[in-house]
Amino acid sequence: MKKFKIGIIGVGSISNCHIDSYLGNDRAELYAFCDIDEEQLKKQGEKYHVERLYTDLEEFLKLEEMDAVSVCVWNSNHAACTIAALKAGKHVLCEKPMAVSVEEAVMMRQAAETYQKTLMIGFVRRFGRDCAMLKDLIASDNFGEIYYAKASYLRRNGNPGGWFGDKKRSGGGPLIDLGVHVIDLTRYLLGNPKPVSVYGITFRKLLDRKQLKDKKAYVSVSSTPEDVCDVEDLAAAMIRFDNGAVLSVETSFSLNIKKNVGKLELFGTKAGAVLDPELELFTETNGYLSNVSFDAKTSLELKEMFQNEIDHFISCIAGEADCVTPKEDGVDMMRILEAVYESARTGHEVVLS
Repeated sequence: MKKFKIGIIGVGSISNCHIDSYLGNDRAELYAFCDIDEEQLKKQGEKYHVERLYTDLEEFLKLEEMDAVSVCVWNSNHAACTIAALKAGKHVLCEKPMAVSVEEAVMMRQAAETYQKTLMIGFVRRFGRDCAMLKDLIASDNFGEIYYAKASYLRRNGNPGGWFGDKKRSGGGPLIDLGVHVIDLTRYLLGNPKPVSVYGITFRKLLDRKQLKDKKAYVSVSSTPEDVCDVEDLAAAMIRFDNGAVLSVETSFSLNIKKNVGKLELFGTKAGAVLDPELELFTETNGYLSNVSFDAKTSLELKEMFQNEIDHFISCIAGEADCVTPKEDGVDMMRILEAVYESARTGHEVVLS
């Protein structure tokens, strides 16, 4: 059984999910780490017993025996690191979002095609048990035509700090960090229709709430008192797809609500459903309106989702599976995100060709 030698580019907080999952796969060997933060690099090297540590990406990618890498750096560096790794002959799993622009995403796709390597995008919600169950119900025609969906990913006080609030490094706020998850999950459940138009709005009103005396925000490993916060704290959008379906989405880092919200709703001609976090189905039975709950646990299990994602990546680079989160879907997602920001800037609908 071949063991694939795996490198990690960027060993900040999200990398732990990748690393732990590689360690949970019998065919993966954690081989080398690369990060510009030497202190964090050494810390992670000691924690995971990895001795090949690099602060220089070019030197790291000279490891010819290394088969694949996970790219877990700032969003603004996804494209550069991914393209360099593909050029060096490595398969790549790039964290979401694919990039910070459509132009960068297209360049990444072209690099994967040129160097004939797998480029998988980290849309981890596709690997959850909730997604699998909904896909099964949809495939069995329980919903009929799904024509409308609503997705909310709202935090009351949840700006992670660090690079997440710095637009130069993140590319945006909750839309590109949180909204990307529920937009992609919904689109995947709908059968990956193409986006045709977008109307979006963004607000910068509450920012990172530094004035709060009882502040208990999500804190990133790189958070400092000097953090910049120039991203939106609330975004909302209406997205139309080429199959006639429409998605309404809203997402926030900071919003005056009672509690955080993570909810997905689907509306079809035969049934509707809500995922919040468990799954409920709303339909008709023998001429009566009826509600259906499930014994199967569908709530999010982060560790399980990442393990499924990494296991799938290993199967893909082994040539045993077709990629469930391909580069093409990453490009389409960037078209949606870019259109939301452009619509918010201009105040007009953006039509996608």
